[in-house]
Amino acid sequence: MPQRNQKLRIGIVGAGEIVRRRHLPALQARNDVEVVAVSNASYESAQKFCDENLPHATPMQNWADLLALPDLDIVWIGTPPYMHSAVTISALEAGKHVFCQARMSMDLAEAQEMLATARRYPELVTMLCPPPMGMRGDLVVKKLLAENYLGRPLHVRLQSLASPWINPDAPAHWRQRIEISGLNVLALGIYVEVLQRWLGDIAAVFARGKVITPLRQGYEIIVPDLLTVLCEFANGAEGVLEFSGVAAHAPPDKLEVYGDKGAMTYNFGNDVIEAGQVGDKALHDVEITPELERQWTVEDDFISAVKSRGKLKPSPSFEDGWRYMRVVQAVADSRARNEWVEIKR
Repeated sequence: MPQRNQKLRIGIVGAGEIVRRRHLPALQARNDVEVVAVSNASYESAQKFCDENLPHATPMQNWADLLALPDLDIVWIGTPPYMHSAVTISALEAGKHVFCQARMSMDLAEAQEMLATARRYPELVTMLCPPPMGMRGDLVVKKLLAENYLGRPLHVRLQSLASPWINPDAPAHWRQRIEISGLNVLALGIYVEVLQRWLGDIAAVFARGKVITPLRQGYEIIVPDLLTVLCEFANGAEGVLEFSGVAAHAPPDKLEVYGDKGAMTYNFGNDVIEAGQVGDKALHDVEITPELERQWTVEDDFISAVKSRGKLKPSPSFEDGWRYMRVVQAVADSRARNEWVEIKR
């Protein structure tokens, strides 16, 4: 850990769009951190990234060499999931704090190993990148539920329908390549994270998926283009989660929660929350007041936690990621076995 008047030194592994567009500008806005090295898919791409964005940083051929830098404090992982486990575990073992892009891992086994390693190094800060979906109204939803406005949750319905894979002639996106993205399907892990933050753990699932375009420019697709998940929450609520990558003219993603005292909807496209109780004529808008509005401040949250020397615990944690990867794994197992899969706690 650097002295108080020194900057935290960061090495980036995986300098893709999310790092360039979102994380790097937020880090560069701080005067207490410095990105000193970058490893990307190739040395040439790392050098290009540095030339365009970080002229004083060192491009590196291999991420293992970056981790070996003795004066590095933080490893910032921006790669797809296939590298998350190996880089995270190696970075922790090298004594570095770790920020890891979501989704956490390829499968549950990797998530368990990442969590176990983080627990072996409690003095090091670990954090996963949270989804922006539902961030703005997060505290409002938690307040409604804490005040028992809906009563006992009975039924949950989530729709996340979009059309990125609708062109059958397009090449396979990396998210459709299981060797890169693992068992993650569409926005499943993202919304499981959000749902479990608000409604508690999902306890069992039954899932069906379908590949609409099985062959893309010679690559065989096995990651579903469509996914439907029936689920049971630990609190007893039943849920239906629908995902699509081939839905033309789909509406914005939306959540509906029905309880024995009332109902709530969340439009993830515009962060409009509506709610109403039994006896009301209709749902009404619920204001997101300034004191309850959350911003996407993930970079500041992580750096503050590192500087706090363990006093602050950033969220989502590796345990949060492990919790949603349990559901991702169960969905894959359910599809493979065509049966209900219980998620053991």
